[in-house]
Amino acid sequence: MSIIAIIFLILLGIVLFLIEFLLIPGVTIAGIGGALLMGGGVYMAYKVYGNTVGNYTLLGTLLFIFLTIYFSLKSRTWKKFMLNSKIEGKARTISEDVIKKGDVGKTITRLAPIGKALVSGITIEAKSTGQFIDENTDIEVVKVLKSNIIVKPKN
Repeated sequence: MSIIAIIFLILLGIVLFLIEFLLIPGVTIAGIGGALLMGGGVYMAYKVYGNTVGNYTLLGTLLFIFLTIYFSLKSRTWKKFMLNSKIEGKARTISEDVIKKGDVGKTITRLAPIGKALVSGITIEAKSTGQFIDENTDIEVVKVLKSNIIVKPKN
């Protein structure tokens, strides 16, 4: 076996090992195949060229694996695979001076037990006190929370 074939086996094994390490989580065929190809390349170097070349091949393979993993992690390879979106939205908070306990309004959707209601000209998420409330029903605010209100049907 020529030195080019041995180098090809080792490089292909390293590529499969990196695919296993960076792309595919867990132990898969890529990782096992990469380990077998690298081991086979080193074994063939020992068998065909003797102990000295085999030792150099083994040390070179281990050093190359270490440097490849080090530089792939140092060069922020993980950043290329990560989701970079940020959540910038905020929940709308209700001011106590806009909607107060005792205000009246009308449901926009059915409250079963959560839905939308129109109170003081503001469309807001509303929770019923327990019963279902049909749409277009007059309601009264029982309690004002940070981002929604608790309502009951107006009698």
